[in-house]
Amino acid sequence: MIVLLTIVSYLPALRCGFVWDDDAYVTENPLLTAPDGLKRIWFSAHRQSQYFPLVYTTLRFERKLWGLNPIGYHVVNVLLHGVNALLVWTVLRRLALPGAWLAAAIWAVHPVNVESVAWITELKNVQSTLLYLLALLAWMKFTDRGTVRPWRYYALALLLHALALFSKTTASTLPAAMLLVLWLSKESIGWRRSVQIAPFVVFGIAAGLLSVWWEAHLGNYSEELHFSFNALERLLIATHALWFYATKLVWPTNLTFSYARWEISSRDPLQYVWLIGCVAVALLLWWRRNTLGRAPVAAVVFFVAALAPVLGFIPLYTFRYSFVADHYQYVAGVGLIALFAATVSSHANTWQLGHNMRRALAVPPLLALGGLTWQQAGIYRDRETLWRDTLAKNSSNWMAHNNLGNLLASQGKVSEAVAEYTAALWLKPDFAEAHYNMGNALVSQGKLLEAVAEYREAVRVDPDYGSAHYNMGNALASQGKVSEAVAEYKEALRINPDNVKAHNNLGTALASQGKVSEAMAECAAALRINPHFAEAHYNWGNALLRVGKASEAIGHYEQALRLKPDYAEAQNNLGFALQKLGKVPEAIGHWEQALRLKPDYAEAYYNLGLALAGQGRLAEATAEYTAALRIKHDDAEAHYNLGNALFQRGNLTEAVQHFEQALRIKPDMAEARAKLQLAQQALTKLQEHGASGQR
Repeated sequence: MIVLLTIVSYLPALRCGFVWDDDAYVTENPLLTAPDGLKRIWFSAHRQSQYFPLVYTTLRFERKLWGLNPIGYHVVNVLLHGVNALLVWTVLRRLALPGAWLAAAIWAVHPVNVESVAWITELKNVQSTLLYLLALLAWMKFTDRGTVRPWRYYALALLLHALALFSKTTASTLPAAMLLVLWLSKESIGWRRSVQIAPFVVFGIAAGLLSVWWEAHLGNYSEELHFSFNALERLLIATHALWFYATKLVWPTNLTFSYARWEISSRDPLQYVWLIGCVAVALLLWWRRNTLGRAPVAAVVFFVAALAPVLGFIPLYTFRYSFVADHYQYVAGVGLIALFAATVSSHANTWQLGHNMRRALAVPPLLALGGLTWQQAGIYRDRETLWRDTLAKNSSNWMAHNNLGNLLASQGKVSEAVAEYTAALWLKPDFAEAHYNMGNALVSQGKLLEAVAEYREAVRVDPDYGSAHYNMGNALASQGKVSEAVAEYKEALRINPDNVKAHNNLGTALASQGKVSEAMAECAAALRINPHFAEAHYNWGNALLRVGKASEAIGHYEQALRLKPDYAEAQNNLGFALQKLGKVPEAIGHWEQALRLKPDYAEAYYNLGLALAGQGRLAEATAEYTAALRIKHDDAEAHYNLGNALFQRGNLTEAVQHFEQALRIKPDMAEARAKLQLAQQALTKLQEHGASGQR
């Protein structure tokens, strides 16, 4: 029944797709597809989130099974959650707590767990919890005096704990649960048990330190986390969070993917309410410890202990947006839910309610919670649904505005994306990533000056924002500000020396400045990093052409085409290099191939027209020039050469028109002015003889 309730409540999740972070974990994670990916998952300091090797291993096998079909990943998460609910029931039964089944059923369908189940990335939560609960059961078997060869179960518990930590570091709270099991069993916790628990504590501390180091040194983040709260302020965050999580368990409404971030101030007396409330609950439990028994104390202590790593004492990256998240209390929620179920079950015994009446009373809350879970699971349908739901419940969420903007930009809805970035920056003016994304959107609109201003603001906020330096370089180069572009490319390479595109574009910029040897050095650097980078060979060929080394340039163009056969620009420039060596027929073949690859390639039409005109094939040349001008209307050279071809064919009126157009575009084009005069004189003579426009 528990598994059935779980599956039915989470049916909408099976129709959901990939959302935030699923790209880093699944769809764009090279560790899942690379031949050496499994080795790198376990034994390399990669930059894919944190060190969760067992999660990535599971996802790697899932990727082989499902590919990029999200339903398989969602089925696994839902089934693991169902199994976890069965394990919760088993643990509570072993502890002889009343209402164990009801607690497990409520936990299975409670909507606060939707974020952990419907979000593919949170496989780390459901998988870690599976191993956590199995480790706890193994520990309970080990401590049972009737167990034969108990040390097998101790070794198993230690192994399962390590695997749980390899799935998610928050499993480090297991020793607290182990101690509570002993305490509930009224077993004294002496030095012998302390020594037995010590390895679990050491494992947890080691995993925690590794996570802190990983996030600080390898986290692939565009903005550093500034978490400068003092000890008292962190205590205020923690106590507020405890009441927040407890409230969401009792009244699970307005659940959202990202909650508003609280303003924390130790000078505000009202913020001490949460701290006072926690102290009051602790004193009450201690005062009534003999009356209430151990179970309520254990439930509350477990709730607090399981949440301890995410309460704010240790800075987390997500605290940039919010101090709380539903998935943080996936395991912790068991404590208070078990306390509620035990209380209800105890009162049912007191009132002498029969089994049928108990079942009947359990149906409404389970149906209500299942319905809320069904509804909440639907918001994970896709990225847009998720971000719009988040903003509907938390309009001040600048992260959601930014991410929705990115999604809209990827859909070509640039104006709508700009509006979202504007909203994000209004809420958080020092949001470097939003400035960067705004710059990208403005570039796509052709607003290069405004884009550069946004990139400059992004690097002002975060001077080590390599992508902003790189894209600013591109925008400056497009404006002809080559020296400034060179400076930005160099800054991008200072931050990330392995940025092959920055090396390549720096090479292009240096070549345009006549610094050919430096340009070729940058192309060589790009190819050392990525030997299959066709664009670097192409730009190396361009640099060689600039210094007249056409033969050497041809080799690089040919290499670029071996790596990228559909590289129209390389075909075009290879034709140009061949023409330099007098191999015009071969050059014509490459220009024709370039046009097959890229039918709207104006430069290739123009080059082909020049070659055909040089062979005296004026009619064909005229057609090619005309095609070039259909694509690029303001090409003065194409107008001039089309005028020449028409002049030679005797079409004087049209020739005059194209010479005039060339001069309108480029008034200082002396050769066009001279040819215009000749054409006008010839046209005048023909008109005088009564044969206007004819030979």
